[in-house]
Amino acid sequence: MTDHAHITARLTHRYDATPGDVFDAWLDPESVQRWMGAALSESAPGTELLRVEIDARVGGTFRFIDSRDPEQAGPTGLYLEIDRPRRLAFTWLPEEGEHSVVTTDITADGDGALLTLTHEMEATWADYLNRTQETWARMADQVGRHLSA
Repeated sequence: MTDHAHITARLTHRYDATPGDVFDAWLDPESVQRWMGAALSESAPGTELLRVEIDARVGGTFRFIDSRDPEQAGPTGLYLEIDRPRRLAFTWLPEEGEHSVVTTDITADGDGALLTLTHEMEATWADYLNRTQETWARMADQVGRHLSA
């Protein structure tokens, strides 16, 4: 992040899956299509995730397009760090000109895995901190449902 003031959303989620499986669920386009699509339709009924584009390498990008406005890209980002199965960091740009950084740290936890997600945003997003945490929690839950299916 920059030197500007920022706020941080955090969550921890445990999975009955290996760290590698949890990590891969964040980078495989078919997996992301399923879990993110389910989280999106849960938060915005009737909305469908139309396309997931992922170039899973440091410096690679991602783009998600949903049915609310198929002419516009939804969230986009740039992969900053990919350290399978431990860490994934990327920028999260919900709209043009906005910038935040999401980091997922994944550790073994008994026979499962523990995901700790940190989302650093500009302080101007303070009014959306709770909504951001709820959205990431919904997505983390859907990752778990996907992995246990």
